[in-house]
Amino acid sequence: MLVSALAAAAFLVAGVVAWRSRSGRRLGPLLVAEGVLWTLYQLPLPVPREVLAVTVGAWPALLAHLVMAFPTGTLGSRMPRVVVAQGYVCVVVMGVRHVAGREAAEVIGDVGTPALVLVGAAVIAMQVLRLRNSSVARRRMLTPVLVAAVVATALFVVWKPLMVTGGSAPVLALSARAAFAAVPLAILWSLLRRRMDRGGVAGLVVRLNSEPHPATLQTALAETLHDPTLRVGYWVQESKGYLDVEGSPLCAGPDQVVTKVDRDGPLAVLAHDPALLEDPELIQAACAAASLALENERLTADLRARLRQLADSRAHLVRAAEAERRRLERDLHDGVQQRLLAIPLTLSLAEAALASRPERVGPLIGEARDTALAALDEVRALAQGIHPPILTERGLVGAVCELAAVAPVPVAVSSDVSGDLPAEVETTAYYVVAEALANLAKHAAADRASVSISRASGWLSVEISDNGRGAADPERGSGLRGLTGRVETNGGSLHVHSPPGQGTRIEAMLPCA
Repeated sequence: MLVSALAAAAFLVAGVVAWRSRSGRRLGPLLVAEGVLWTLYQLPLPVPREVLAVTVGAWPALLAHLVMAFPTGTLGSRMPRVVVAQGYVCVVVMGVRHVAGREAAEVIGDVGTPALVLVGAAVIAMQVLRLRNSSVARRRMLTPVLVAAVVATALFVVWKPLMVTGGSAPVLALSARAAFAAVPLAILWSLLRRRMDRGGVAGLVVRLNSEPHPATLQTALAETLHDPTLRVGYWVQESKGYLDVEGSPLCAGPDQVVTKVDRDGPLAVLAHDPALLEDPELIQAACAAASLALENERLTADLRARLRQLADSRAHLVRAAEAERRRLERDLHDGVQQRLLAIPLTLSLAEAALASRPERVGPLIGEARDTALAALDEVRALAQGIHPPILTERGLVGAVCELAAVAPVPVAVSSDVSGDLPAEVETTAYYVVAEALANLAKHAAADRASVSISRASGWLSVEISDNGRGAADPERGSGLRGLTGRVETNGGSLHVHSPPGQGTRIEAMLPCA
């Protein structure tokens, strides 16, 4: 009697605990109903036996229903529903036996008892298969309950036919009641362990604050959520996707689901066992605790990438400046300097001829004048290489339209830029378009192109597209590499999309707040 009272109390307590939790809300009514039926089953109620058999006596079928529905409280697939329905049918059939005649009762008993055994065997087999096919995370949740349920069902399947035939087995009956009482205790332990797991999130916060490494973060989350298959993917703006700790695109496994961790925008995703969704409070708490570490790690990774980018850009800028200095020195030495030296020599000849051959003075002075004008043209050409005058005269859009007008193929220009742009941004954008159109003439084999310039949210976007052969590789040409360095030096980014046979699209983003 003590064991029966303990079982009833355990079912009622477990039912109340489950009812008050989000994850076990549907399981709670089944637990409470089982506790009430079991309690009434133990009392000598003044109710006809046939009524008791189909009401209070339905506790074995309800127990099968409860076990099949654990932990969500719902019967998922068709087979559990069929087995549970057969259990309730057996209860009704065995209840009818009490109001049937003697011969009919014997027939019903001969049919109902084996059917009851078959239903119990089906419950046992399905739970064993369920445990065997479960993942690590789900098996951790199911094992205590299903082991207790399988033992209780097995003992009941043996004890019930003896009871129906009027046999007596006190030890077997006590063992069946004890195993029956272990089922709600196991469910209660499972519910309480969920709460303890949520409490373990505090330890996760401490661990992540002391060891904020991405590999440590993934390991800590996997241990906290008891899912060794868990993987973390970090949002990377440049790749427009989630990358794992190795830097590869995160791909969820066939038996995994993805939970997003957002914090003012995309932050990370967790690829994990679907069983964790049965306790949403746990995974939400873990995600909230990890979000700060994920944000810090993402910012740190972004800072490292920007520092590397800045170092590369500075090195490239130094090399480019040195190369440009040498080019200017060479151009001045080979062109302007030679012309400027020729002017005083020509004037000296004119001065010497002034007394002896005055007819040569005029042509010599004219030659000096032409040399001076040619030197002036070369100086202007050098100045245009440093800062195109057309940018000062017509602005970025006008300069780009001029480039498009002299391009070898039709170039459509669209722009919605208003207001003044910083000089360095305007110059960089101009050279991006100039280099892209130069590559178009040299390599693309295109018959049309387009240039789009827009300004939004403090960024200037410059996009050049063509319908040429594609397959442009920024690493193989110095022009695009130089532009990339120049754009990055100004705090922007340059991306080249050039699938073979599908044209080329060059997109530059420059800050212009």
